[in-house]
Amino acid sequence: MGDGMVRLRDVLRSHFVMDSAPLEWTAESNPASLDERVATEWLEAGVNRLSIGIQSFDDEVLRWLGRLHDSAGARRALCDGRSAGFEDLNADLIFGLPGTLKRDWQSEVAAALDAGVTHVSTYGLTAEPRTPLGRRVTSGQVSMVGDERYAGEYLTAVEALSEAGFVHYEVSNFALPGRECLHNWHYWDGSPYLGLGPSAHSYLGGARLWNVFGWAAYRRVLAGDGDALEGHEVLGAGEGRLERLWLAFRTNRGLAVADDLTDLVISRAGDLLETWRGAGWVAADPTRVRLTAEGWLRMDELVAALAERVATLNVETRLRDCDGARESDRT
Repeated sequence: MGDGMVRLRDVLRSHFVMDSAPLEWTAESNPASLDERVATEWLEAGVNRLSIGIQSFDDEVLRWLGRLHDSAGARRALCDGRSAGFEDLNADLIFGLPGTLKRDWQSEVAAALDAGVTHVSTYGLTAEPRTPLGRRVTSGQVSMVGDERYAGEYLTAVEALSEAGFVHYEVSNFALPGRECLHNWHYWDGSPYLGLGPSAHSYLGGARLWNVFGWAAYRRVLAGDGDALEGHEVLGAGEGRLERLWLAFRTNRGLAVADDLTDLVISRAGDLLETWRGAGWVAADPTRVRLTAEGWLRMDELVAALAERVATLNVETRLRDCDGARESDRT
């Protein structure tokens, strides 16, 4: 595995400048496929951030999720990553599981902190259609957790990680100061990025692009000197503003007060923002407007309401422009 990382590094260096700072190279691993030797080889190859899909420190939960590791394996993997010398060490945890599992979520967050991680990603369980879990939910075999418990577990993690000195910098991500994930920020702040491999997405020159799905199809296209690109789209000005709205409110940066988009939001939805601030869902200071942890629990609902107001403004502006053009034609 280490040799593979070295070969990948050499291929990338033949096409890109990789010696400029800051450079972040993240490797993701399941606990079952990681040990100290592998982690050390990755670090020596140039990987400087290690993200491990722990999901849980509870054996019953791990069995229910169908994971290959147990709680001891989760702890061992984090220990191996730290022993190998990784300074940026991330643990993924999942919450919002059915109450029948009787897990102690607070102790699991504490276990990640005890392992010396510098970054924690927490994800609420979702049942997607056409997945095994989705079919079990549809058939009534599994009941998804209620909103109250879901919110309680989310806020429990927020409180514990904040008390430990972690910055809640994105709806699902927490990091010690200065340990935030750089490639995550690129997705949220509109920076260009290049995705390599099957199904990979890129954002280049204002266009979103995606590759063909599946390894077999991807290899077949490349072997035949074909184009791995399956599709692309270019966002219009209005669509770009709405997307920027959604992405900005995912993070603790929110919208800068000096931003033109903020002017649109305040002019059209200032009453909503004030109501939400009174409810504790929005925080505002002289420089920016952002969602609180309580607001992030309602992010889809809140941002959809703001987007509707901004979209209405866009429509009205276009209509006024058309009316002005017709008036000019008549004169």
